[in-house]
Amino acid sequence: MTLKNLCEDISCNDANMLGEGSQIGSRIMCPEYSLHIEDRKTYPLSQDERVFALCWVIHPDRKLYGTIKPSAVSFSYSCSFESDCKTQMHTHEYLELAYIVSGTFRQRILGKDIVFRQGDLCLIDKNCLHQDYLNTGSACILFIGIANEMFDSIISNPAADERIISFLQTALLKQKNLWQYLHFKPKDPSSSKIEEYLLALMHELIHHDKASSYICHGLMMRIFTLLSSGYDISLSSKMQRKMNWILYEEIISYIKQNYRDISIKQLSEHFHFHEDYFNRMLKSKTGMTYIQYVQNLRLKEAERLLRHTSLTIDEIVSKVGYSNKGYFYKIFVEKNHMTPDKFRREILN
Repeated sequence: MTLKNLCEDISCNDANMLGEGSQIGSRIMCPEYSLHIEDRKTYPLSQDERVFALCWVIHPDRKLYGTIKPSAVSFSYSCSFESDCKTQMHTHEYLELAYIVSGTFRQRILGKDIVFRQGDLCLIDKNCLHQDYLNTGSACILFIGIANEMFDSIISNPAADERIISFLQTALLKQKNLWQYLHFKPKDPSSSKIEEYLLALMHELIHHDKASSYICHGLMMRIFTLLSSGYDISLSSKMQRKMNWILYEEIISYIKQNYRDISIKQLSEHFHFHEDYFNRMLKSKTGMTYIQYVQNLRLKEAERLLRHTSLTIDEIVSKVGYSNKGYFYKIFVEKNHMTPDKFRREILN
């Protein structure tokens, strides 16, 4: 069974069909009723159940079918909608990962309309203001609700891929004023890997036993790892520049914390970029290569220690990360046109 078939089966063919006006229907699709009110959707399950799925199947006759898994009672919900229908502006107290199983889907996120196509994903952070448009054509959308505890566990797991974790931490956790959502586009649209993972996740949410929370956690880890390697993140040029600057600040901060014993290999392993990247990035931002930048940090610290401490030259050489005193003297003189001894005497005088 394909993911699309499964979503249609559980959304449209369940024996417990709920019609318009049902209480749970407002959870699945609440039509816009005010331009000035913002709904806040709470997490619908217990804290022990850290992930859930909401399926939307939209028919061209302006009918929406939907369901939520897991659910104590299996059900599907249906309603009719007008051609210009959209949901009430809302936020979540959890993260939402939307996958476009088929068709196209439009959302208004932070005041901007964005169209997602089949195979795209959108990760929306908690407290991000958005609303959904209901298409007049056919579409199938799978929304995965991720409890905050689940997301925290994913980004803190040592097995997690550091590239996507670093980006998520930066984009979603540190830059609320700029990024509260991420638009993922597949590098290879013919790949079925994401659907394999999502199909397995759906089967687990439908089956839902004591082991499900552990299995779902592992599947979500695989999904986020796949997003880091098999998808491009769609960013505007302004956002890309901002992201590049944030990444630069992250790298610079890491270098400054570890400059005494850092190597470019260590930097490459930590950030998962090729060694050449750091030279190009630092050259464009500072005019210095990686070696020149680290050397400059070490020499500045040596100058500070010469000014403000009584440490011996040998102690300072070791403290700033050099094992070769002769080399330290060479580069210190090249920068300051005097030896460290003379530098200290002139400062003291």
